[in-house]
Amino acid sequence: MTANPQGRTRRAALVSALCVLVVTGTGLTGCSSEDPDAGTNGLTKLSADQIQSRTRTAAKSASAVRLSGTVVSNGGSYTLDMRLRGDGGTGTVTSKSGTFGLLRVGEHLFLKADAAFWNHEDSTGGGGSTAAASKLDGKYVKVPTEDSAYKRFSGFTDKDLLLDGLLTLHGTLSTDGRREQSGVRTIRITGDKGSGGTLDVSLEGSPYPLRLVRAGNAGALRMSDWGKDFTLEEPSKDETVDYGQQLPTS
Repeated sequence: MTANPQGRTRRAALVSALCVLVVTGTGLTGCSSEDPDAGTNGLTKLSADQIQSRTRTAAKSASAVRLSGTVVSNGGSYTLDMRLRGDGGTGTVTSKSGTFGLLRVGEHLFLKADAAFWNHEDSTGGGGSTAAASKLDGKYVKVPTEDSAYKRFSGFTDKDLLLDGLLTLHGTLSTDGRREQSGVRTIRITGDKGSGGTLDVSLEGSPYPLRLVRAGNAGALRMSDWGKDFTLEEPSKDETVDYGQQLPTS
C-alpha cells in the first residue's frame, strides 16, 4: 500500500503546531533541539578541577570586583560590602562592634565609624576614651601600618589576598549541575559534595565566580561588578584624623 504523502505532511504540521503551543504556552522546551551549551564559555565540558583553575585565573586577572555577604573568621562574623581593585578597596564592614567604613589606597588604610563604634571598641579592652571616641566620630582615621588594627582590617581591602582565601573549596571537587545567579547561567562546583563549600561560576563570558558558600557554615558571598572600575582616592585632610601610633581598637 502506498503511503499518503499528504497525510505525512499534515501530521508533521500538527506536531510542529503542538511544539509551538507547548513552548509559548508553558515555557517548556521539550520539542526544541537547541543546544543547552549554545552561547556558553565551554565550562560544562571541563572537570571541576579545571573549572576551579580557570575561575581563579579569571578572578585574579580582573581589574575590580564587588564582594557582598558574610564571612566568619577567627570566631567573629563580618558582613561585607566591599569594592576592590589591585591597589586598594572601599566599602563597609559590620561586626559585633557595629558598622564601619574601610578605605585603602595603596598602603594607606583609613577606618571611618561613629562614636558608638569607638566606645564599644574601648569597652572591649582598647586604650581609648569617650573623649577620643567623640573626636573620631564620623572621621576617616588613618591606621598606622604598625598597629594591630592595620593587619586586622587591611585584608578586607586586599582583592587578591581575599579572593585567594575565599575561592578555596575543601575536599574532592565535583560538578553539581547548572544554576542561575542574577539572570546569568552558572555551573556549580562543590568540595566533598557540598560539605567543603560550593561555588557558582558564570557560564557566560569570562568564568568569574558569582556566588560562594564556604565550608563549615563560614559564610556566603556574592561576587559582582567584575572589571567595573570605581573611584579610589584618599579623603581630604579635613575629613581625616591621624590618631597617632595606636588606635583604640588595639
